[in-house]
Amino acid sequence: MANLVVRNLDKRIVDTLKQRAAKHGRSAEAEHRAILESTLLGPKKKSFAEIISAMPNMGRDDDFERVEDGSEHA
Repeated sequence: MANLVVRNLDKRIVDTLKQRAAKHGRSAEAEHRAILESTLLGPKKKSFAEIISAMPNMGRDDDFERVEDGSEHA
């Protein structure tokens, strides 16, 4: 295992890390590891294009054409 030292952190970040660690019942060091692991090794988020391409076909394009009623809106 490797070691990682993070210097010059804002006190608010350290305090928030400690609070989050206490909430999860672990040390700040263990919380830091958990945050790094979930952020860097967690499930890959899908891109917008992947989400759109996964959508089912909902009909023909002309099913969604705008029908004009003949009235003019200014």
